[in-house]
Amino acid sequence: MAYQLYRNTTLGNSLQESLDELIQSQQITPQLALQVLLQFDKAINSALVQRVRNRVNFRRSLNTYRFCDNVWTFVLNDVEFREVTELIKVDKVKIVACDGKNTGSNTTD
Repeated sequence: MAYQLYRNTTLGNSLQESLDELIQSQQITPQLALQVLLQFDKAINSALVQRVRNRVNFRRSLNTYRFCDNVWTFVLNDVEFREVTELIKVDKVKIVACDGKNTGSNTTD
């Protein structure tokens, strides 16, 4: 099963809103909407593994961290993100990191 983290992105939220509208107008069933979301989870996880090659470095102080159910969560303060030509500073950031190798996102159904 693929992680469902990306359902809370702009793309994931838009998909869920569209599916809700289709359910409300009785054009699709809730079961079909769930299947679409599961396929979205697999596709987005697979696409990020295969297509994204950018690297960003960051540094600053670690406020809190947690490791639970194979998921790391970090909260950082006064963070500097650095790409090749760009520097971005933020007051606080939360990073959630999951092991994408064990999600089943590389399998086809």
